[in-house]
Amino acid sequence: MNPKRLQDIVRQFERKKIMVLGDFVADEYVLGKASRISREAPVLILEYGSRQVVLGGAGNAANNLAALGAEVLPIGIVGDDETGREVVRHLKGSGIDTSTLYAVPGRATTTKTRIMAGGRHQHTAQQQVVRVDRCDSGPMGEEEERKILKALDDNVDRTDAVIISDYDYGVLSPRVIEKVNQIAKREGRIISVDSRFRILSFHGVTAVTPNEPEVEEALGIHFGDEEEAVREAGERILERVGSQAVLITRGSKGIALIESGRKAEFIPIFGTDDIADVTGAGDTVIAIFTLALAGRASCSEAAHLANIGGGLVVMKWGTATVGSDELISALQKPS
Repeated sequence: MNPKRLQDIVRQFERKKIMVLGDFVADEYVLGKASRISREAPVLILEYGSRQVVLGGAGNAANNLAALGAEVLPIGIVGDDETGREVVRHLKGSGIDTSTLYAVPGRATTTKTRIMAGGRHQHTAQQQVVRVDRCDSGPMGEEEERKILKALDDNVDRTDAVIISDYDYGVLSPRVIEKVNQIAKREGRIISVDSRFRILSFHGVTAVTPNEPEVEEALGIHFGDEEEAVREAGERILERVGSQAVLITRGSKGIALIESGRKAEFIPIFGTDDIADVTGAGDTVIAIFTLALAGRASCSEAAHLANIGGGLVVMKWGTATVGSDELISALQKPS
């Protein structure tokens, strides 16, 4: 893969407009110091240190796109609550227009709270102790669904590509998925899908980007580390979705790219496999992969760039992003 060609693709990111449709999540981190074991139960007592909220789900994909210089149009819902307002503030702080992110009265913003414990010393690493999820995953009301469908219709032709970030928290209703599939039929329309549970509901999209457990669940199978088994599973997904490509993220094993009519590519993880935190890495991967496709990269070029971005972001704690300068710097280093 030509590093100079990949650098040129990255430099085109800032001229792209990407729609992100999906489930916007608040990732909440509560940080504390381990104090002692409770007398009430065999559990740690933490001295509260701080709290922070960052963007998760579709919000993290949008934030990654903004960090890469793209213009982002988020479409989705949040609750009409303080956490929802925090999500909106974070998006606006990244320069993202939130006019098509709708606050729904009476609905709670999906929030994933991670309790993080550190030692008494300042430089002790924080370790996740427990995660508490608050998810209002019921279907949207008819009014919210109408707004989502209208936002799609009004804006899709003004964008260079669409990312679907589906965590099954209510935004991707059957009617919205049907609309996405209709849009996918348009010639030249780039749509990348990251769907936790419903990969096979999408048809004719450009690419799907599942991880290995999501592939196994979709097909009702289990495969080990053998590349041949991964390739066969990817080809089954490719056939059933009718996409141009399936990009399977494999954790410390890197990425597998399966394309119609081409030999499967197995790209090893970029950098070290001494991973700090995989939270949100899939959002970084789909953001870079889609931006690269929008810049007329081949699926192979896009996959190599996404793999580099994924390798960089898992070296960071928490839900993080990668900037274009980081990608270019990584490409300039001797391999």
